[in-house]
Amino acid sequence: MKAMILAAGRGERMRPLTDSLPKPLIKAGSRHLIEFHLYQLANAGFKDVIINVAWLGQKIINTIGQGEKYNLNIMYSDEGDQALETGGGILNALPLLGDEPFLVVNGDVWTDYPFEKLINFPLKDKAHLVLVNNPEHHTEGDFALFNNRLTESVSNKFTFSGIGVYSADFFKDHTGKKFPLAPMIRKYISENKISGELYNGKWMDIGTQKRLGSLIQLLS
Repeated sequence: MKAMILAAGRGERMRPLTDSLPKPLIKAGSRHLIEFHLYQLANAGFKDVIINVAWLGQKIINTIGQGEKYNLNIMYSDEGDQALETGGGILNALPLLGDEPFLVVNGDVWTDYPFEKLINFPLKDKAHLVLVNNPEHHTEGDFALFNNRLTESVSNKFTFSGIGVYSADFFKDHTGKKFPLAPMIRKYISENKISGELYNGKWMDIGTQKRLGSLIQLLS
């Protein structure tokens, strides 16, 4: 299975840090944020990783390279100056991802989730998403979970971790270039075509400098 790291965002909430540095290259301790994923993916047995880039993307390419340091084969999906959002970014990378199910992880989260659980995941639906307990900054959650299926319930919602396994078929009916992922997820939830799981381990959305500080404190 191939993996993709979403790393093309502008990182507006992290400014001014991201005015001259793409968010995935911000450091927490001795590592760039994106490196936590790269080392974890390699340790889990992944070999091929696609990274999408846009804002200051060449800096990511120059820093991470082709993956030798991480025992990975890294390829880049360059979106130019304007990022294509989550859905558009994945669709744009499909020629690199291929026809088999693939893992996607947001570049701006940190977690100890065991990616080896997903490398041979027997996907039978459009997607399989990992949910987490709602953090303080997102108490309303995103999706409900019942019997390992994502549902449209308005109560007992959990937060989408940014980790998921997708089929290439997930994107087959979308013809736009720039679009978010969430509406597509909700469409397939309404058709009962998305499975899910709740992860109770460590997970953080590093979306602000305050949360970056919390991660640095956790790692120290």
